Amino acid sequence: MNSPAALKPTKAGGTAFGLPGIYYWSEPHFREDMSRIFYRNWLFAAHECEIPNPGDYVTVTIGRDSLILARDNAGVVRGHFNSCRHRGSIICHQSKGHAQRFVCPYHQWVYGLDGRLEQFRLMQDDCDKRDYPLHSFRVEVVCGFIFINLSSAPPSFDLARETFTRFFSPHCTTPVKVCVDIDYLVKANWKTIFDNNRECYHCASGHKEFCLSNFDFGMPGDPRSSAEFLTAHATAQQKWEHLRLSPGPVNFPNGEWFRCMRFPLKKGFVTESLSGEPVAPIIGDFSEYDIGSLRIVGLPNMWFHLNADYFMTTRLTPISAAETRARVVWYVRADAVEGRDYDPLRVADVWRITSEQDWKLCEMNQQGLQSSRYVPGPLSRTAEQGVADFAKWYLAQLGRTLEDAGGHGDDGMRLIDRVDSLISSETNGFE
Repeated sequence: MNSPAALKPTKAGGTAFGLPGIYYWSEPHFREDMSRIFYRNWLFAAHECEIPNPGDYVTVTIGRDSLILARDNAGVVRGHFNSCRHRGSIICHQSKGHAQRFVCPYHQWVYGLDGRLEQFRLMQDDCDKRDYPLHSFRVEVVCGFIFINLSSAPPSFDLARETFTRFFSPHCTTPVKVCVDIDYLVKANWKTIFDNNRECYHCASGHKEFCLSNFDFGMPGDPRSSAEFLTAHATAQQKWEHLRLSPGPVNFPNGEWFRCMRFPLKKGFVTESLSGEPVAPIIGDFSEYDIGSLRIVGLPNMWFHLNADYFMTTRLTPISAAETRARVVWYVRADAVEGRDYDPLRVADVWRITSEQDWKLCEMNQQGLQSSRYVPGPLSRTAEQGVADFAKWYLAQLGRTLEDAGGHGDDGMRLIDRVDSLISSETNGFE
């Protein structure tokens, strides 16, 4: 892994500035992001409760690739590229479904759930079915959460597996199901959305509902505090120790791609709900609701909040330089009965409102980032350290500093051809 590049320019005192605007709107930079980041790093894809039985599958799109996640007859979650080995047709054209086998709709080549080619009618004897399985990709499942990697040489998942298992396990001893699933098209670059996620500078003014239950500070690098927060954190810390819950933070260790951290909620709130009261039965190995909230961030495409009564996951899928799909899913325990044990609207309230507020803010920010006169301003050392850290991680993935491909304002317009040439020399499209 490349060592984090310095975020520059800086002024006396180490003030950090954001990425130049060109990183947020140029198609050459978008292609580089897909090739160098989304096709190389581990990505959150789905939860295995979405494919509970052999033959169940979901499809996911990354870049120009359609992907199949399927549970095979042995119960193993498999990852296949959704492209027939004959002449390339899409095989599964639904977002989810069930199949005993995968049959190409074009010429009826037939594949097992494990990807092996089983039938290819009218083919000559010198063609061997064993030579034409579906292309596969790496899949890792941790406490039900499915992660994928499309690289031919994936980075190790070992530290992520150990860390996620330690934090997730107490929450995942009971099966869950999808309660609410909303797919948004956000007219903003994926980095615009992650910049927004990595700070709570905007929370007090932009997220009234979120701030009912959550403090708008306390993240690593944010020195702000209050008597209320210190009391809540000390009380929660004692409870986490008693319950043997890992509090964290594990904060992008050694340039890694993930952060895990427990946060206390405000007094009177036992979950992230508008009323503070539970909205569904307890999930996991707990006897009470008041355990705070577990927050997980995974670069480049996910963040989770795990409460005692529901989980929320957000998955980003870049579409273009200025568009990103955001899938937000809420999970409750599998045996909970809708209408008796939970109301989906109440479960989703806080994070539906908060997410939609964020999408609006990000879309407005994206429009301004595309201005010919945009020049990055200074980042707050108090409230925006997460934005600076994200930019360092991002640049490290590219293996370059801002000076290597930088520039902003009118100067940035002249860099597109240079960057496009640089990308073409380093990558051959998407991996």
